[in-house]
Amino acid sequence: MSELRWNPLLRTYTMVASNRQARPDMPKDWCPFCPGEGKKVPPDYEVFSYDNDFPALKLSPDEMTVKSTGIYNAVQNYGKCEVILYSPDHNAKLYELSQEHIVKLIHLWKDRFIELSKDEKIKYIFEFENRGEEVGVTMPHPHGQLYAYPWIPLKIKTELDSCCDYYNEHSKCLICSMNDEEKEFGERVIFENSSFMAYLPFFTDYPYGVFITSKRHIDSFVGFMPKEEEDLADILKNITGAFDNLFDRPFPYMMCIHQSPVNSEQEYKNNSRYFHFHIEFYTPLRDKKRIKWYASSEMGGWAAANTMNVEDSAKELRAALEKFLKR
Repeated sequence: MSELRWNPLLRTYTMVASNRQARPDMPKDWCPFCPGEGKKVPPDYEVFSYDNDFPALKLSPDEMTVKSTGIYNAVQNYGKCEVILYSPDHNAKLYELSQEHIVKLIHLWKDRFIELSKDEKIKYIFEFENRGEEVGVTMPHPHGQLYAYPWIPLKIKTELDSCCDYYNEHSKCLICSMNDEEKEFGERVIFENSSFMAYLPFFTDYPYGVFITSKRHIDSFVGFMPKEEEDLADILKNITGAFDNLFDRPFPYMMCIHQSPVNSEQEYKNNSRYFHFHIEFYTPLRDKKRIKWYASSEMGGWAAANTMNVEDSAKELRAALEKFLKR
């Protein structure tokens, strides 16, 4: 059973999803994501999406387990949780897929975004990937997920508010300005092609926390042109390949795709003018065997601390990218 419980201190919802406690560990001799193996997975696919078996959000929401009282408010867990399968190959890595194959994945992300945005109750569509045991992954088959929320999550809301304020003051997109500064400085840029840049932002809180940003001001997948889809596939291959060559081991990360909200014109009018498509990577390793923990200061105070010099980390990542491209 699940519901959304309002946090009055942070003014956002917590998804209380007791059903997710029952998620299984990956069996050693069977994978439900391989073709024809799971109940919902077809015998033949290239990329594929299906409803998560242990969803925190549902289009047919659960019955409430608690009642709202006083300052405590709870609502039904309306929304959608999907699994996004990247490849039928159980052992494939994202950077090992062809550029054409990754474009098909981008089309799937785009199609799901468009379809789910038709539901006026949905306010934010969040596509993401967790990779590696260090971030809790139990299913190594290449895949990501999608959550369609009936509210705008707090971190996204904070970004939207910052971008809106900057636009109102400067008549320019904040991330476009970030792109300009990173391009001019240059030392934090890891890779770029005609449509996208990958860099460690000036302020990154993870040592290798890359941002991928579109050069053209685009607010979501919906605005992509074919060349931009190809270039996003290219830069995703190169950055994830660089990650695995950084310490010559599988590199864990959380890949978070940030786009404009949907069905939110009242709260965020004309958000496409000031919000800019980008992908944020949260990378928990600080060297080959050591974790960069988000501990009390980071979690309790949101006071991030990066244990490495950002420009030094960028040099390491560029060297890892060069090694990947040579291989």
